[in-house]
Amino acid sequence: MPMTKKPETAESLPASEQIDRKIAELGDWRGKTLARMRKLIHEAGDGVEETWKWMGTPVFERDGIVCTGETYKDKVKLTFAKGASLPDPKGLFNSSLEGNARRAIDIGEGETVDATAFKALIRAAIELNRSKVKTKAAVKSPTKTATKTATTTAAKSAAAQSAKKTQPAVKKTAK
Repeated sequence: MPMTKKPETAESLPASEQIDRKIAELGDWRGKTLARMRKLIHEAGDGVEETWKWMGTPVFERDGIVCTGETYKDKVKLTFAKGASLPDPKGLFNSSLEGNARRAIDIGEGETVDATAFKALIRAAIELNRSKVKTKAAVKSPTKTATKTATTTAAKSAAAQSAKKTQPAVKKTAK
């Protein structure tokens, strides 16, 4: 009796393929926006891994969650798990501003995000995650606490570099 292969379900695919499918299924400005932001995330953060969580949310991780890429009818939302702890000199965060941990960037139809400022924010989020990993290691080895301070300073410096540009961070583009 020949073996039959089970049909592939979205849940059985690698996360990157699930995200590819989501972008293709959207087929409109939201898919293009999510694809652009995904590309910028990978350009900014070497070694960022894609995961698929919470019944269909693309998640970008490096030593912890960097951000999620959610899509809604009227926006693409990039939520940074530790956004409240990140420097945001260009004012990219425009949503979820009231919490103590998360911050988000809502991108509506016709809007674009400043690529340089966004990449700096991604790098700062990665550095913050790394510092948390190093902090856990420092508990076992107290001599590494200076590394945590240096890493946090480096994350703030990376974001501050993008502050030198004066273009608006999220802007409407002509249709």
